[in-house]
Amino acid sequence: MTTGHHDHPCGDRVGRMAPTAEEPRPAVPYGTPESPRIAVRGEAHLEVDPEIARIGITVSARGTDRREALADLTRRNATAMDLVKSYGDAVERLETGAFSISPELTKHGRGERVRAYHGRVHLTAELTDFTALGELTTRLADLDLTRVDGPWWALRPDSPCHRQARQQAVREAVQRAREYAEALGTTLAALVELADIGAENAQPYPAGPGRAMRSMSFAGSTPEEAAPLDLEPERQHVYAQVNARFTMAPPEL
Repeated sequence: MTTGHHDHPCGDRVGRMAPTAEEPRPAVPYGTPESPRIAVRGEAHLEVDPEIARIGITVSARGTDRREALADLTRRNATAMDLVKSYGDAVERLETGAFSISPELTKHGRGERVRAYHGRVHLTAELTDFTALGELTTRLADLDLTRVDGPWWALRPDSPCHRQARQQAVREAVQRAREYAEALGTTLAALVELADIGAENAQPYPAGPGRAMRSMSFAGSTPEEAAPLDLEPERQHVYAQVNARFTMAPPEL
């Protein structure tokens, strides 16, 4: 009978010995005395001016006849939209949201009858020119049965401020790790891992109004044109965080 190793169907040999000391060993997920690891967190917080402002516009109409109420609502809606569009490039976006027309019922004998019809259209406008914003909100609020809410200040989703905060967080992580290594009298050797743990938490629109302008609702126009509102843009906060792990040269303790 012959002795020795037999070839394995997959090309390896049965009974292969364990890796020798000369063969590379798999990396361990933690530091060793020969290759200590440093784990740090880098954070950044920027306070910047907003890039856009959003306002909500609610146009209302009321009438005893459904068709008349709908026609009146259509006319008021067109007036408001034309006014917003007249500001040209200062308006980045104009959208129509919810629309409703509903009857107001009243008791009449044993039954009910329609007393009036109420109609509403909600518009949303985004502006980049904050000087025009103050004038537009005043002129909109001066329209009959028109309510203006806002503004809500925000950054664009692709704002370079988000990238700037992330880069600053990475630089802080590297600096912090370098300081730890220097405290041990050694230097960083290599980056092992960089993990994004949430980056910026800034939203396109704030969850709440914050320092938003008070909501306005006017039932009729005034004889004289109202002066434009002086609005102070609310500063935006951008956050970024990263976790980083480095190896360093063994320190002499």
